[in-house]
Amino acid sequence: MKNHEHIITGIVPGSIADELGVGAGDRLLSINGQEIEDIFDYQFYSEDEELLLLIEKPDGEQWELEIEKDADEQIGLEFDSGLMDEYRSCRNKCIFCFIDQMPEGMRDTLYFKDDDSRLSFLQGNYVTLTNMSDHDIERIIRYRLEPINISFQATNPELRCRMLNNRFAGDALRKVDRLFEGGIEMNGQIVLCKGINDGEELERSIRDLTRYLPLLKSVSVVPVGLTRFREGLCPLEPFTKEDARQVLAVIHRWQKEIFDRYGLHFIHAGDEWYLLAGEEIPEEERYDGYLQLENGVGMLRLLFNEFREAFDRAEGDHEKRSLSIATGKLAYPYIRRMAEKLQEKYPATEIRVYAVRNDFFGERITVSGLVTAQDMIAQLKDKELGDRLLIPCNMLKADEDVFLDDYTVGQVADALQVPAVIVKSSGQDFVDAVLDSEKKERLI
Repeated sequence: MKNHEHIITGIVPGSIADELGVGAGDRLLSINGQEIEDIFDYQFYSEDEELLLLIEKPDGEQWELEIEKDADEQIGLEFDSGLMDEYRSCRNKCIFCFIDQMPEGMRDTLYFKDDDSRLSFLQGNYVTLTNMSDHDIERIIRYRLEPINISFQATNPELRCRMLNNRFAGDALRKVDRLFEGGIEMNGQIVLCKGINDGEELERSIRDLTRYLPLLKSVSVVPVGLTRFREGLCPLEPFTKEDARQVLAVIHRWQKEIFDRYGLHFIHAGDEWYLLAGEEIPEEERYDGYLQLENGVGMLRLLFNEFREAFDRAEGDHEKRSLSIATGKLAYPYIRRMAEKLQEKYPATEIRVYAVRNDFFGERITVSGLVTAQDMIAQLKDKELGDRLLIPCNMLKADEDVFLDDYTVGQVADALQVPAVIVKSSGQDFVDAVLDSEKKERLI
């Protein structure tokens, strides 16, 4: 194991560390004689009421600091990285990897492939297990780092090796047994590739994964995303409407069987399957509490249900409004239905909904989260946009006004000559933004 020395970047004013003279630039070497690997070690060992900190000053002098404190009292050290360690990158060369299908010239962070079990716990990322050691498994069980989100793709070991282009990918599935025996809750994902892990292989994967119930809470099945930048990559075909219906038939059959035995649906289809198949999104009860929203499972159902609740509470009026909404092709039918419903109650409100075609990545990419500002500007510049343009927040980098192609919301607003409003993800936020009723949005 590598030696970990953590540089302290800040001290909480008035904290224990502040009173003891610890400063920015010092290094934390150990707590109670234990080397600190990352944030989980730090939090675990610093909970003791009696601590011995080993600190190294910038000149190399080492301080041993004895601390007595309450169990829930914080030391007050701050570090540059929330993880207190480097992120682990992916060792696989998956045939379906979206990052391999990205064009050159985008910001560096978009090309980083993470495969870090710690980020699975902290941020909900999915991991392949190929980057996870026995030491990592032991720490997950010891610190109860759950749920762990796992990219299964296939339970056939040979097929999994081929899909991940990693000869250890099949053996890595044994780590699921260790997590299961350790009582760790998990969620799973299967990225479905036509003619590869669908059909009988999908049946096998679902059947095998039911062995991990009830600790494996859910498994999502999502279609592979195919951009136009696939030169030199494994040839993959898009799913057709009939393919989607067959996938849904398999999932629905297994849902019924599993629900009858365990009282949960377990295996879930991403929203894209229903829209591609031309079938209605299932009712809320089928999603077992929306365990995989971030994976595009049940997102449209939740949005539509929240919208209906907000719509029922709203009081109609005859105030004149004129606005437009930009979205991806996937969500367009639902956003349009919501807009039409609002116009019934607010007859003087004019709403235009535009589905932005993804020319940047290719038309097969239909989710709004991958719409770029360049495509939006090119396709909406000659459209009637009204007094403002509503943009869903999932088109933007987290907590920033920046699109995937590094354009800002302000630049879009300037290019289209219309104020742009960022709309949060709930149905209530959608209603508020259309009616401009609570002024929660940021007008740019």
